[in-house]
Amino acid sequence: MILIYINTLINNRIQNYSIWMLLLLTSLTVSCSDDPGGSPVVDPPEDPDALEYPGSNGLNYLFSRNQEGYAYYRIPALLRVDEKTLLAFAEGRKEGGGDSGNIDLVVRRSEDNGFTWSKNIIIWDDGGNTCGNPSPIYDKVTGEIILLSTWNAGEDTISTIIRGTGVDTRRPYVIKSTDKGVTWSNPVEITASVKRANWRWYATGPGSGIQIRKGPYKDRLIVGCNFINSDRVGSSHIIYSDDHGENWAIGGVDPEFGSNECEAAELSNNDIMLNSRNGSQTEKRRRICISNDGGLTLQNKGLDNALISPRVQASLHRYSFVGDDYDKNILLFSNPADLNDRKDMTIKLSEDDGDTWTRSLRLNGGFAAYSDLENYQNGHVAILYEAGDTPADRYQGISFETISLDKID
Repeated sequence: MILIYINTLINNRIQNYSIWMLLLLTSLTVSCSDDPGGSPVVDPPEDPDALEYPGSNGLNYLFSRNQEGYAYYRIPALLRVDEKTLLAFAEGRKEGGGDSGNIDLVVRRSEDNGFTWSKNIIIWDDGGNTCGNPSPIYDKVTGEIILLSTWNAGEDTISTIIRGTGVDTRRPYVIKSTDKGVTWSNPVEITASVKRANWRWYATGPGSGIQIRKGPYKDRLIVGCNFINSDRVGSSHIIYSDDHGENWAIGGVDPEFGSNECEAAELSNNDIMLNSRNGSQTEKRRRICISNDGGLTLQNKGLDNALISPRVQASLHRYSFVGDDYDKNILLFSNPADLNDRKDMTIKLSEDDGDTWTRSLRLNGGFAAYSDLENYQNGHVAILYEAGDTPADRYQGISFETISLDKID
């Protein structure tokens, strides 16, 4: 009996020691494993939506200051490629927060619907020059990503380019990806096709372009752009492609000067709406143009008094049409909804193609600036927007968040 007891005791201690060693090795393996290269965007476990919807618990920085060699990140664009793949674009500004100098075009990819993200993929780095203003489109026919962007010499500024005294000018380019944003083609210049001789400053988007989904211009690619000419006035306009981004042409131009950064959306009657930043110091409302011919011409419809705004970019996004899986006519708009300051990032919802905006949700009461909207799943929308925790650090980062449309009331 004594021998049996001793053997049992020894076996139990060996078993406990083995379990303890297994736990220790597991802990060491987890704590010392190589960086998987992802940037987790996961909510605190106390959030009931966290298991299904990432970024549903407030500010959730995907890009942050002084991250991966860049002093600042600005100018976001968000693109869905398939049911699981999202792409988040930004300008990586190496030297500071300004609009000129050494600026690269970067993207981060998520293959699990926004829960984790890759490190930066550098799409375009041209030394000390400026590469930016991302305006991506996913072509559902070819499966390619078409990315419109702009370039200028790093020593030039907006002012020198507008005055015509810079070492070069502002030039638009097209870049493509055939593998869902993993790799990118060399930039191809399209200046001669989309920029008139007296246009000096030029900018694509920023924010996503669109592919027309239905009607006589189905599959046409459209990007909202803006220019300032040699008389130092300018407006927003459309450029379009009917051959999947191979060739581009100038479409409709806002007939009234003063509009600026813009995004386009398709309406339920096949019209195209162009929603533009207003350059006026006093109007403080978004400017609206409508195209009845797939973006070839534009009619200025004046101000949308429901869309108050400081002078800043905003996002206009077609979420769904009647007959889609969501089966509702939903148009969304996001911007800092304040008359004077870049603050109070807000999403507004229209069920009548932007005639009225009856529902809204303020996401963040602090500083906020540029944004881009994209579809999420199960009646949710995703947004990528610039934000800051304090007035002293206004461009802290770019936040990725998801919101239920039911909360927009």
